[in-house]
Amino acid sequence: MTGKTHIIGGIAAGLAFAQITNYDPVILLGAGAVGAVIPDICHGGSKIGRAFPLVSKIINGLFGHRTFTHSLVFLLMAAYLFHTFLPNAALAAGLLVGIGSHLLLDMATKNGIKLFFPFKFTVRFPVTTKTGGSAEHVIFALLSFLAVYFGFSAFDFVY
Repeated sequence: MTGKTHIIGGIAAGLAFAQITNYDPVILLGAGAVGAVIPDICHGGSKIGRAFPLVSKIINGLFGHRTFTHSLVFLLMAAYLFHTFLPNAALAAGLLVGIGSHLLLDMATKNGIKLFFPFKFTVRFPVTTKTGGSAEHVIFALLSFLAVYFGFSAFDFVY
């Protein structure tokens, strides 16, 4: 998936998570968007990879793309670090929800992810799409709709 799809996915996931928690939806919205781009630090051409090129190059050299940073091990390590060092539980939760949304979206691509890294097998959904393809545009539109829907609910707007 492209960066914009990951970002809207993180926003939708953060706002959906706001429906079942008492966390501030604004924090979940922002943290979900940021968390959704974190796993692609392993790819130098990604939004976060371009922002942190040295870190991206090191992680890619050690692990490659869609391996460690797209795994449950990474998610658990991030959970530990966020809950230990971040001062706000909503921020930590939102970042984790964003990372989770990223993993799910990349499982919908033909290349899939190494969800159970260090094991080498690839996990993907039975029906997949090509990154940047027309199906991704449909996914982006659906996630945009969900973000608006959950946003109205999270911010208690009157319908």
